[in-house]
Amino acid sequence: MYTRDFLRTSQDVTAAGAPEWFGDLGIGDSIAVNGVCLTVTELADLGDEITFAAELSEETLARTSLGTLGGGSPVNLERPVPVGGRLGGHVVQGHVDGTGLVRALDPEEGSVVMWIQAPAGLRRYLVEKGSVAVDGVSLTVAGLQEGAFSVALIPHTLTATTLHSKAPGDVVNIEVDILAKYVESLLGERVPEAPLKAPDKVPEAPLKAPDRVRGES
Repeated sequence: MYTRDFLRTSQDVTAAGAPEWFGDLGIGDSIAVNGVCLTVTELADLGDEITFAAELSEETLARTSLGTLGGGSPVNLERPVPVGGRLGGHVVQGHVDGTGLVRALDPEEGSVVMWIQAPAGLRRYLVEKGSVAVDGVSLTVAGLQEGAFSVALIPHTLTATTLHSKAPGDVVNIEVDILAKYVESLLGERVPEAPLKAPDKVPEAPLKAPDRVRGES
């Protein structure tokens, strides 16, 4: 995971990364921006950094938070895992399912517990100790409560990603575990459609984390 600034104009995005991370990036390659898989359409080598551009479809703008970002916004950047490469977390496709709303941040010893209000249409895919991606960061679901879920952010995650800058009311991209969706489809279960976007505002009563939360990113 690599964090850099972001610029959006109309339906294009521009971001930059260090040459040691993106030196072999090519036109047509995939790259995740805050967990959203995009296709590189332009490249520029500025010496100390590589700048790339990607296009945003109407579906991407409607389903993710990228349309809310402005110039200079920090974003998480990640290259795809090559075939045969080490898979250190769960399978993250970069196909964001919807957006959630940060409800609370509870400092714990050695971590920060973030509570996120999940869209109604995604809650059935969230289970304790299951996997979820938040702004492209692979995390473990630490708890479930009142339509929300929590994740425990260890110091490394807070340092290496943009999650340290989140506050109650911020919108984040959510990608649930693809395995859960495949199981639902194979079993033939049909659940009525529900919203996939973040709520309009943070509920007035903030969530309180359990006395002890176990889990790590």
